[in-house]
Amino acid sequence: MTSDYASNIPAELESALRLRAAQFIVTQRPWLDLYGVNVRPVAPFGSASSRPVVDSALLHRSLPDELLFEIFARLTPYNMGRAACVCRKWRYTIRNPVFWRNACLKAWQVSGVVENYKILQSKYDGSWRKMWISRPRIRVDGLYVSRNTYIRAGVAEWKVTNPVHLVCYFRYLRFYPSGRFLYKNSSQKVKDVARYMNFRAPKVDGVYSGHYTLSEDKVEAAVMYPGLRPTVWRIRLRLRSTVAGANNRMDLLSIVTSGVDDSEVNEDILGVVEGWQDDETHHPDVPAITHKRGLTPFVFVPFEEVETSVLNLPVERMDYYVPG
Repeated sequence: MTSDYASNIPAELESALRLRAAQFIVTQRPWLDLYGVNVRPVAPFGSASSRPVVDSALLHRSLPDELLFEIFARLTPYNMGRAACVCRKWRYTIRNPVFWRNACLKAWQVSGVVENYKILQSKYDGSWRKMWISRPRIRVDGLYVSRNTYIRAGVAEWKVTNPVHLVCYFRYLRFYPSGRFLYKNSSQKVKDVARYMNFRAPKVDGVYSGHYTLSEDKVEAAVMYPGLRPTVWRIRLRLRSTVAGANNRMDLLSIVTSGVDDSEVNEDILGVVEGWQDDETHHPDVPAITHKRGLTPFVFVPFEEVETSVLNLPVERMDYYVPG
């Protein structure tokens, strides 16, 4: 049966219309029935235009603006960016500053609401969306992963060959908006480690928690290794983006391990060592060591991509796929 919109079918479908007249079987395209063929653009959000806007798309008539707003309010900022590519109406709706204000206040909740409003007005012209895209921030929807390799000499056999082994291990960081983070050093692939990177993971999995601070694009973090000789692991990183707003790289500037006195061990170890020098240690048996190797940058892997990440490939194939 010919649909109601067949008389207004666009030029690119005229051939299909002729096939219908010849009584050929034509594949039905229900999305054309859903959207119609005369979808008029809607006015941008905040537009001062007084001209009436008529949207004849069935999808938009069936989905009122109030319901559309509630759906977008529950999306992550990155999913909102994808939804903005669907049509003009969605793009203009997603530009509502309420969505981006909530995202910004959650991302920089440690700074406080008042401080975020001051930064908004002084640096980003009062635009929450511009602040989200331009201001460096730590992503919390995945893991930062650093892949490191080194050569280890093997055992010579019959004085003929001197084998060597290529050892590969990973550093994993997962950050939380509250100022806490999780750290794990392991040779396991990212798909196997992602399930353990939460505060419910037992200590036997080697997941340690610490605190971090973010100042502009600089990150400082510290983790306490418990044991007979407590050791603190301090790192300094720099955030950067491969594209605007991605924040998907972290350059590892320094790693320092040093001993701490038993009386200094508490939950907020970063507050204890924040003013320490790189060569400062408070335990005679654990001197401060600045590590010069294993400073490979961290790459961000979203949780929805941990199963398909190239970091799960064998080392030789990984070297081919992952850019240096």
